Amino acid sequence: MAKLSRRAFCNLAASSLMTGFASPLVAAAQYPTRPVRLIVGFPPGGAADLAARLIGQRLSARLGQAVVVENQPGASGNIGTEAVVRAPPDGYSLLFVTSTNAINAGLYGKLNFNFVSDIAPVAGVSRNPFILVLNPSVPAKTVPDFIAYAKANPGKIAMGSAGNGTPHHLFGELFMMMTGVDMLHVPYRGEGPALADLMGGQIQVMFTTGGPSLGYVRSGKLRVLAVTSATRLATLPGVPSLNELVPGYEAVGWFGIGAPKTTPAEIVTTLNSEVVAALNDANVKARFAQLGLLEYPSTPAEFGKYIASETEKWAKVIRTAKITAS
Repeated sequence: MAKLSRRAFCNLAASSLMTGFASPLVAAAQYPTRPVRLIVGFPPGGAADLAARLIGQRLSARLGQAVVVENQPGASGNIGTEAVVRAPPDGYSLLFVTSTNAINAGLYGKLNFNFVSDIAPVAGVSRNPFILVLNPSVPAKTVPDFIAYAKANPGKIAMGSAGNGTPHHLFGELFMMMTGVDMLHVPYRGEGPALADLMGGQIQVMFTTGGPSLGYVRSGKLRVLAVTSATRLATLPGVPSLNELVPGYEAVGWFGIGAPKTTPAEIVTTLNSEVVAALNDANVKARFAQLGLLEYPSTPAEFGKYIASETEKWAKVIRTAKITAS
């Protein structure tokens, strides 16, 4: 076998080294060349799943490759999150991030990942204001009325939620912390059963998503007192924000997209620009309005900063209220 000259060997080694460095860059520049998984940590049919499928459809059209929504429910979204944390950082496994991810970071003592550091923020998708609703039998027509009524009946008003440690629960805990009222928390297995008991009078109050509840409000089965966003909503212009009556109160759900932490910046930039473009689509805006969602286009840095602030905020509420995962 002929021996390589020193010069030929060095040239070959340099060529191999450069090829090794160039491959990820070439892959990022050509991304995507095959279908992309968008993992949702919740069952089909919920708000997160519906929003993910809507964004996935638009991204499929814009990227030229199928964006396939894959539901991996369980452990309040932690199973789906860990699947993305462990996936190759190549842009082909993405996480549909929700506010529950930020809550879980403070709720669960031991997770196999660190959500803030192990998921790279790609883009915000939506912010999801809740509404404060009552059973009509409660003799309160305004937030001040309700606070006074609750203080006069400490521990006697039942506040329903979609489950222990859910946004519905924590938004109510924040309200109690900021107003000094004491309500009895009653967790349910999902928002639907809680709403059914709220209308039936088994519980008296609930912080709930606007989409499923507004029909009940319009039919008179529920009474809305306020929205949980910092400002009023265009869809409910006559309903005050809690911030107007309880200064500093703001609590909203949110959705976004994340990727494994070492995903190339070029891929993150590509995905971010396409998500922002999808959120500007008139059909997406109209469908989001029907779901009670507000578009939340953001840069990766902006979304990352928001995730960190939300994680810290809800960790404080969890510690103060002594909430544990059930």
